[in-house]
Formats: sequence, C-alpha cells, structure tokens
Amino acid sequence: MTHTEAAAALEDARFEARQDSRHEDLANDERGPAELAEWARITQLLAGTDDVYDPQGDVVVQAELAADTAAAAAREAELREAQRIAARADELQALRELGTLEQTKPHTGDEAVRDELTRRAGGYVQADVDAWLARALTAHLGHYRDPAARESAAGLLTPPVLAHAALLAELTRLVPGADVDELAFAARLATTEPEAAGALAAFLARVEGTRA
Repeated sequence: MTHTEAAAALEDARFEARQDSRHEDLANDERGPAELAEWARITQLLAGTDDVYDPQGDVVVQAELAADTAAAAAREAELREAQRIAARADELQALRELGTLEQTKPHTGDEAVRDELTRRAGGYVQADVDAWLARALTAHLGHYRDPAARESAAGLLTPPVLAHAALLAELTRLVPGADVDELAFAARLATTEPEAAGALAAFLARVEGTRA
C-alpha cells in the first residue's frame, strides 16, 4: 500500500465515520474511530516517502501482535491452571469420601484447590481439608518440605489454617509423639479464635526458648 492508497482509505474511513455518526446505534461504536485513527497513523507514516506499507515492518502493529499473542498465551495458561485445580479438587473430594485424605501428601497449588473446594461448598469452611493442610504444613509433608513453599503458604492460606499449623508445631515440640486426636482442640481454637491461637503459639515458642 502506497501513501496515495492509504490516504484514499483514510478518506473512506472518514466518510464511514460521518455516516455512522448519523445513526444513534452506531454513534458509540468504538471500531469506527479506532479504524479511522489507524488509517491516519499509516497515512502519516508514509507521508513524504515512496515507501510501500508493510505490516511486518510496522513496529506498532508488531507490538500489538506480540501483545495479543502474550494475552492469548496467558488466557491459555489460566485455562490450564483452572482445569488442573478442578481435577485436583475432584481427586481430593474422592479421597475425602474414601477417608484417606489424611494419608495424602499435598501438592504444589493445593492452596488454590482448597479455595475451589470451599467455593463448591458455597463458601463454607472445609474443616477436614483445613486440618489436613495445617498438619501437612506442620510436619513439612509433600511440597511443604521446601522452605519456600512453607513461606509462600503464609500468603495463600487463611489465618485459621496458619494459626492451626503454628499451634500444632509448638504443641508437638512440647509433647513429642502426641496423638493427632489429642490435639484436636487446636483446630477448634484456630477456627474460632485464630488470633488467640496465633498468640498462644508465639507464647509457647517463648517458653521453649527460655527452656533452651
């Protein structure tokens, strides 16, 4: 496309814009102004030259194409992640029904799966899932073996789950080998009073520190 051809296309776009402005249902259509602006830009780009317009050499067009490609890739990644979360939620639900959730090690991303299970339950807290994650976090099971994963959990899990894990960690240090059933009160306290549970965990840590 030469400058003359671009200028002719710009005039056509201007004519279409004037026509559209007379119709109320088209007056607010954003496509017309966008097309007009693009033809004006191309015409200005070719002004005073004998160049032929080539989209491959247009940095603006290439930047837009790159942005569109990146956005499409991001949408695809989001879709794959949503599918992964849904599949993992189905798996954990099946394990719950079998009564084997506690024997399952958490995977990377299970914090988001917890949120999905809560969403499926209409926003109600899934106490067994929260307790499972808290115990796994305390015992450094699954992906929580990685210190970075445990650090990330602080921003991904709810205060009650984190308080439960912190309290469990201090209680098991105080009474090594304590049975899980003996510490069931920790989950109830963390659920109803997460701040108090966290404060108790911090206090017990101080006690341990003074003994050391």
